[in-house]
Amino acid sequence: MIVGIPKEIKPQEHRVALTPAGAHRLVQAGHGVLVQEGAGMGSGFSDQDYTQAGARLAPTPQQVFAQAELVVKVKEPLPQEVAMLRPQQWLFTYLHLAPQPQLTRGLMASGATAVAYETVQRADGTLPLLVPMSEVAGRMAIQVGAWALEKHAGGRGVLLGGIPGVRPGKVVIIGGGVVGTHAAQMAVGLGADVVLMDIRPERLAALDLAFHGRLKTLVSNAYTLAEELAQADLVVGAVLVTGAETPHLVSRAMVAAMQPGSVIVDVDIDQGGCVETSRPTTHDHPTFVEEGVVHYGVTNMPGAVARTSTFGLTNATLPYILALASGGQDALAQDPALAAGVNVRDGRVVHPAVARAMGLTP
Repeated sequence: MIVGIPKEIKPQEHRVALTPAGAHRLVQAGHGVLVQEGAGMGSGFSDQDYTQAGARLAPTPQQVFAQAELVVKVKEPLPQEVAMLRPQQWLFTYLHLAPQPQLTRGLMASGATAVAYETVQRADGTLPLLVPMSEVAGRMAIQVGAWALEKHAGGRGVLLGGIPGVRPGKVVIIGGGVVGTHAAQMAVGLGADVVLMDIRPERLAALDLAFHGRLKTLVSNAYTLAEELAQADLVVGAVLVTGAETPHLVSRAMVAAMQPGSVIVDVDIDQGGCVETSRPTTHDHPTFVEEGVVHYGVTNMPGAVARTSTFGLTNATLPYILALASGGQDALAQDPALAAGVNVRDGRVVHPAVARAMGLTP
């Protein structure tokens, strides 16, 4: 099968879907790899790196899409890319379709089979292709949150770690999954006062043991959440409902009751966000102020640390890319986790959670 790697065109998206080492592995397995010229530059990979790995280069995305049987990307296709998809073609990328009806309709009209990284799900419920970017986003949430708290960025002027004799900043993390856990690691490491909230007591118990008491844990409910938010300097939204739109757990009234100049980093924003006042932003204009609170809602946070992210992503996706390239439909039959990743096929939305979000029958 010919695997196509176009250059990402989302604003400030510097990742590439495959490292040269990944391309080399596909070539070794007998597949063709077609990489758009310059696709790897943002992650520090030259065109020569790819040709030395056995890949071929194409000057335009049109040539990549026209020749590739399997198109592998990082982020969801923009309209001009959707227009290049065709029936019997495979698309493998992050899609996050639940809050994007226009993209969903475009994929349905294309006739392509669209497989989403974020809904590839093992029998134990884990999401292997979401994990590496969730790790990056969780760690980045504290990094960008600390920056946004600086006065010149519109924040309260709070140093998260404090200094001797001065209180550290308070961080409230909503959700104890991969994003929340990695955000907690960073925040605790900085010396912040960290509270993590989740609806699962068993998850909170595990985190309490893992952090040896350095992390405060609370069972999440609307009353307790409102109390904690009112005292927070930095809030990290780290909620995930696989394939579905994220519920608004933080209301506008809760945001209005927060301290002026406090910061919300809504990592869930690519699935709609868990904060009512959140909206998508870009790396070019990452923040806005609503109800006196600084909001950060960049939908492709890991694109800012593209080299780390690209290695992490390829480590996770390459076995699945190999399976799709070698087996196509047979790969779906052989691997239920990969089959769960199919969102759109034969003009229909087939993932139940995405279909529900669209008001469709899968």
